[in-house]
Amino acid sequence: MSLFALGLNHTTAPLDVRERVAFAPEALGDALRQLRRAQTVKEAAILSTCNRTEVYFHGDEPAHVAEWLTAAHGLPRDALAPHLYTLPHDKAVSHAFRVASGLDSMVLGEPQILGQMKQAVRSAEAAGALGLVLNRLFQRTFAVAKDVRTHTDIGSASISMAAAAVKLAERIFPSLADQRLLLIGAGEMIELAATHFAARKPASITVANRTLERGTKLADRFGADAVTLNELPERLPQFDIIVTCTASTLPILGLGLIERVVRERRHAPVFIVDLAVPRDVEPEVGDLDDVFLYSVDDLAAIVKDNLAIRRESLTQAEAMIAAQTDHFLRWLDGRAVVPTIAALHGHHDALREAELERARRMLAAGASPDAALEALARGLTQKHLHGPLAALNQAGDAERTELIALFQRVYKLPEPPQDGH
Repeated sequence: MSLFALGLNHTTAPLDVRERVAFAPEALGDALRQLRRAQTVKEAAILSTCNRTEVYFHGDEPAHVAEWLTAAHGLPRDALAPHLYTLPHDKAVSHAFRVASGLDSMVLGEPQILGQMKQAVRSAEAAGALGLVLNRLFQRTFAVAKDVRTHTDIGSASISMAAAAVKLAERIFPSLADQRLLLIGAGEMIELAATHFAARKPASITVANRTLERGTKLADRFGADAVTLNELPERLPQFDIIVTCTASTLPILGLGLIERVVRERRHAPVFIVDLAVPRDVEPEVGDLDDVFLYSVDDLAAIVKDNLAIRRESLTQAEAMIAAQTDHFLRWLDGRAVVPTIAALHGHHDALREAELERARRMLAAGASPDAALEALARGLTQKHLHGPLAALNQAGDAERTELIALFQRVYKLPEPPQDGH
């Protein structure tokens, strides 16, 4: 079995593909158990965010895992093939380190991905899907990410999606101080959006969430109001800026609803940022006049335009990841020889026991201790050498040359004399 990372991300798949293969957090456990039952997978973890869905696994036949991922979402057989990547062994390790460090993110250096990966590992642990290899991989992954963020400027150079949303809103509205803001959801991304928008002191802030209790908890931090999602149809026309990011598997803002909002607002512009994957807003909403709709992919250009990271910080981070990848691979490759090492120990222990038993019988029969020890030493030497010498005598010319070189290395033998000397 080997180690693999298989999936798709914002560089290989558009948003409409990514949202079709996203896993809801509560679905990860069942998905992992199904994957392990159906495939030749010993260990597995699934990382599913707005920008990527990846399966990290220790097993065989990555093509079967790709088929499982496609079937798990009810997609046609080859629907994902053009967008999937399969990273084996060393590339899988390096990729995990880069993802956790924010080097593979749409927003270079963004810190949220590390928390998302830790949650993915907790879900895999709860599902009983982690073993020695993936546990060790993710422990090193989190340590590497911490080192990269501690010893480079990668994190300080990042511009979050939330900050990019503020910049985009400021291109549309002359002053955010005159605008009324609605935040839909109460997760980490909405909390970031609240922080960035609140700094611009909008006219009002309202948080809408499925449960009023959690929405109120977030709203209280920013002096905002809180409402439930059920109240949205009546309240939506009041807001100029809407930022949404929920875990809903279906859109919560449909075309018909937003058409009515536009009419009631008498065509005053409304700015909508949809940070959710799958999307919270039906894409057709973006075709309406007076509606400015932006998805996570749309914000990527804003992030790249404003990214001013120092090249030496990125180079330093990549060097750290390369060194740590080599370190982990040495451990992983070392595990491959463990069965052979155990077999060698067992073989020689059996020889030792046999010779000890023979020596005990000699002593019991009246032999002197010196004679028993001499027989023990001679018997061990003969038995230990029997296998190597038999292989050497039975080998052909080419194999014998290889064996001689191997024995010189293992036993630290002197170079054999050259012909004519």
